[in-house]
Amino acid sequence: MFDYHAYFSRELDRLKEKGVYRYFMNAEKSTRNFPVFFYERNGKSNRAVNFCSNDYLGMSVEEEVIGRLSFVLHQSGTGSGGTRNISGTTSHHQSLEHALALWHRKESALLFGSAYLANLTTLQTIGRRIPELVFLSDERNHASMIEGMRGARNQRRVFRHNDMAHLEELLSELPADRPRIVVFESVYSMNGSVAPVQDIIRLAKKYHALTYIDEVHAVGLYGSSGAGICEQEGLLDQIDIVNATLAKAVGVIGGYIAASQTIIDFIRSYGSGFIFTTSLPPAVCAAAERSIQLIQRGSSLRSSVFGHVNYLRRLLKEAGISYTDNTSHITPVLVRDPVKCKAIADALLMEHGIYVQPVNQPTVPAGEECLRLIVTAKHTREQVQHLVTSLKQILIEESTDHMQSQPAQLTAG
Repeated sequence: MFDYHAYFSRELDRLKEKGVYRYFMNAEKSTRNFPVFFYERNGKSNRAVNFCSNDYLGMSVEEEVIGRLSFVLHQSGTGSGGTRNISGTTSHHQSLEHALALWHRKESALLFGSAYLANLTTLQTIGRRIPELVFLSDERNHASMIEGMRGARNQRRVFRHNDMAHLEELLSELPADRPRIVVFESVYSMNGSVAPVQDIIRLAKKYHALTYIDEVHAVGLYGSSGAGICEQEGLLDQIDIVNATLAKAVGVIGGYIAASQTIIDFIRSYGSGFIFTTSLPPAVCAAAERSIQLIQRGSSLRSSVFGHVNYLRRLLKEAGISYTDNTSHITPVLVRDPVKCKAIADALLMEHGIYVQPVNQPTVPAGEECLRLIVTAKHTREQVQHLVTSLKQILIEESTDHMQSQPAQLTAG
């Protein structure tokens, strides 16, 4: 007889032995103190500064966003009560979709419970309905995009990360009448690289391919109104399908796609991940729309984020700490060893009150384990200084303690 629990236990032990088992910390978020939060250790409450939050602009603790959510919450209740076609569509859903479409200069938009579900459903639906469609996928694409393409079971050809010559080679090998779609991200969340969006669009048009961009880590931060990299580069009207989230810079929960009316209606009509999922609570939709309005109002919060990013990187350079340089807001410090990565993160938390989540497999490939440093609009320069000073101290201590064992070096990418 197959021993299911023994199998599961062995697999979990394998993760622990490799140093990639995931531990979750109970972080009690505080609207008043963000990015400072509180956690319990040894029966005592401790405080730490969060340097790995995707709440880039601090909109989740913005009073106007909270106030809007609270007002509609008392009007409409905590949940929608159904799927979009079974009582789950309200004026708040429709208003938010209209606002999102305008934001990305598209004819229409469609809400999902998360950007993961939006990616999964949209790519899977398009692939299943067009069996001969070929996916051209960047090798660094997010798991949700990979799962969406994999679920469709279409041919998928993977091009090297941001390698336009390789992408064109793959496109040129396909028969001229073969439908195809290029799937990529604008800002890659682990290494912080930014896609050459204009070049990808140029190649897609040359070879008659649809374009699908994931702007999850760009929405709210880039462009004159915060609509993302496509807006920053003046390409909003050139991309076919945009995926993004309401759960990061917008500060609530949910995801969406924006595209032509025909594409949106197609996904709305055929996508099982949309049809059979309870819709977002109306209050969440209202809060998200208010947050977007505030983001569109001005660039001060975005400027604050990038000011902190530049300050962080200057201090890292002065401290002799290498990091992966890029043009985005994400600052990875490569460690290249999962056990060491977690040890450094633990020391930052326990000894210095700094929370940085170690990033290991399967989020990144083996050998690319890193500390992904994120500064938000709510951080202070003093907190950034404390992060760099503490990290330098830990790295010096670690290097001294393990000099004889020749540990993996922190290396810039």
